[in-house]
Amino acid sequence: MIRADLFRYARVHRAVAILAGTGTVALLSALFGGVEISLPSIGSGGVTTGVPFRRELPVLSAIFLAAALGGAMSTHEEMGTSAMHRYRRTYCMVLTLTVCVFSFGIEALAVGPEAGAVFVRSLLIWFGLALLSVQMLGDQLSWALPLASAFLLIWYPQEWWDWTSNPTTDLFSWAAATIALAIGAAATTATPWRTKNLVPKMSGR
Repeated sequence: MIRADLFRYARVHRAVAILAGTGTVALLSALFGGVEISLPSIGSGGVTTGVPFRRELPVLSAIFLAAALGGAMSTHEEMGTSAMHRYRRTYCMVLTLTVCVFSFGIEALAVGPEAGAVFVRSLLIWFGLALLSVQMLGDQLSWALPLASAFLLIWYPQEWWDWTSNPTTDLFSWAAATIALAIGAAATTATPWRTKNLVPKMSGR
């Protein structure tokens, strides 16, 4: 894979805009992440619940990242050669790694390494959900599943599954990040062109 070709691919596929958007999210978290969002608490007579701003901000970075595989030519690229799919995969991996490193660094400087790790973990979980949302609902609705899960975390918090507040040592939350990414990657790989080719092979056995 020629590096210059990968840079051209990244330029066409919104890399600058995505990096700018996710960088802005990381800076917002560093500057205003401690501010609590007042939300009505379900079943408590209108008493508001304070949720730290930084817990929910990674969902925005995840939605920005999911836009990397969208665009006017996304449908044609899904039917491309193996070389095209390598470009897509490499671009997405490098972009995700860059965003995670930058987000971790900014959050670690502003709050601490543990907060940076939790931010990245939340970002990865929501990114996996965003990829699945794209596959199920289309490019324009990458936000649907991540936002639905964010609302569940805000209004129905449970200590054992709230990955936005669990410590970095919580294995369940990291397992959730691994599973979400695996499902999102599998959904991205299962393009209509590939699934159509897979069905005849399976039926021929």
